[in-house]
Amino acid sequence: MRIIICGAGRVGSTIARYLVEDGNDVVVIDINADRLNELSSTLEIRPIVGFASYPSVLEQADAQDADMLIAVTASDEVNMVTCQAANSLFKVPTKIARLRSNEYTRQRWRKFYTHDALPIDVVISPEVEIARSIGRNISFPGAFEVIPLAMDKVYLLGIHCDEVCPMINTPLRQLTNLFPDVNAVVAALVRNSKLIITDSDTRILAGDDVYVIVPSESVRRILTLFGRDQERSQSVLILGGNNIGLNLARYLEKASHMRVTLVEENEKRAKFLAETLSQTTVIHGDFLNTALLEEADIDIVETVIAVSSADEDNILATLMAKKYGVEQTISVIEKQLYSQLVVNLGIDVIINPGDIMVSTILQHVRRGKIYAAYSIRSGLCEVLEADVFDTFEYAGKALRDVRLPAGVIIGAIVRDVDVLPLRGDTIIEKGDRLVLFSDADAVKQVEKMFSVGLEFF
Repeated sequence: MRIIICGAGRVGSTIARYLVEDGNDVVVIDINADRLNELSSTLEIRPIVGFASYPSVLEQADAQDADMLIAVTASDEVNMVTCQAANSLFKVPTKIARLRSNEYTRQRWRKFYTHDALPIDVVISPEVEIARSIGRNISFPGAFEVIPLAMDKVYLLGIHCDEVCPMINTPLRQLTNLFPDVNAVVAALVRNSKLIITDSDTRILAGDDVYVIVPSESVRRILTLFGRDQERSQSVLILGGNNIGLNLARYLEKASHMRVTLVEENEKRAKFLAETLSQTTVIHGDFLNTALLEEADIDIVETVIAVSSADEDNILATLMAKKYGVEQTISVIEKQLYSQLVVNLGIDVIINPGDIMVSTILQHVRRGKIYAAYSIRSGLCEVLEADVFDTFEYAGKALRDVRLPAGVIIGAIVRDVDVLPLRGDTIIEKGDRLVLFSDADAVKQVEKMFSVGLEFF
């Protein structure tokens, strides 16, 4: 695909890297020449210096030949005007815009983003998506990754296995025999930063991060089997009052009856948050100040979430929280290097905004009958949802006869409202939704399997 990315900040750079590695033809527009030079020195992109909303700049980027435009500059207004210009002047088929302000992303204004008004095909709000992701982790505190799939009928769980995990040193074949009523698939594990797609002989070792695809009604059972079934928190301390912190507090106010406290350093912002949030206690101050943390009752709080824009502060704050005995700590960390370094320091959940942004955009980049895709561990692997159509090679075939590319495993088959048991004699039928786990190298082959010819239409 030919894709124009407007904005070479952290989000734009992350998306560009992923799309280039995925074999797409990528143009990146930014007003900062140094930033573009740095990006183009490591990626095969076409850099263009200029204002993305200027028609002449879009023309220079060959917008008339683009399949997609992704506007992720620092300005919501520039992103909106860029999409308008891309549609009206260059007929770009798909236009995606990041809008950060709550004024633009409220549900009541969504009818504004239509072909007849402001032609944005997909509005993405990183802060809202990050808040939702954190909310899911709070709901299932035993997992470090929680992704709903197939209209919430199936979940992907990431579970860390330590020395006391009941599942270690047991072949997966034996687990199936021991728990035949649990319709779940251990799809992969990460050991020493290396991805391993599992088979029946795979053994889980202490220190492994395991990825399990499981029907929604069996999530608690799986967490219990892995020794990770924890009670949901009744008290949460949010460190940082940016848009992520605001959206998270709103989410928690609506979704539960837990006690929520938020700490914000900027006095004006703290006052705004106190006026905006009806059920959240807002404290003005530096969340790295131990006296303030004690004022916020950190010694009895069950979950601490650090969401500031400074990775270093988030890491320090969550490590301090662990010293106080906090049961669950969640930290937003943008820098991939930091994410890799802090894995073994004791932070329970690391939220990578880049992964969340890429996953949101992947829904619209993947081809054929692939309905959705989610990036895992900064692109190390993906979870994909694909619909079975008439001419799909294995439609009408039993699972035992399916030959998938190396590095790909079927984690679930959803038919109407049912999640089918994955037995050898289970027949794949037209209309089924398959949930597949794939390493990065095999994704293109999965796309090819689910490609649809013109005769389909």
